[in-house]
Amino acid sequence: MPDRKRLVLSSDHAAIPLRQTIAAHAAAKGWEVVDIGPTTAESTHYPDHGAAAARRVASGDCALGIILCGTGQGIMMAANKVRGIRCGVCTDTFSARMIRQHNDANMLSLGARVVGEGLALDIVDAFLGAEFEGGRHATRVDMITALEG
Repeated sequence: MPDRKRLVLSSDHAAIPLRQTIAAHAAAKGWEVVDIGPTTAESTHYPDHGAAAARRVASGDCALGIILCGTGQGIMMAANKVRGIRCGVCTDTFSARMIRQHNDANMLSLGARVVGEGLALDIVDAFLGAEFEGGRHATRVDMITALEG
């Protein structure tokens, strides 16, 4: 992970309040937060927001990303279409920690209609607090990367 703690956040309209809570929480933990919206509850398309955040991470502009939609699934699928992105949906802290430690995930996806605020913040802390372990896991991450063609 780059030395700077720069984190991009994005969501669709269904997850704006939770995204804003996570942004404030991450900033209080020392992260430089780049919140790329949206800011109004007008219906929007999660693929656009997932891809925009993923491009920030893939380019190196941000070290990690957190994206949200109603379930976290659709926006995660869009983000994973961007070369170099490894994003997982998490509903528990163990999975959030493991996707960083074993899969070198650079993005986390959350479902605003699935997890409550308290659990979401715990998941975020687990994700942001973990680091890739390398070793045997690096071989597997390389295998995943090779699938990008």
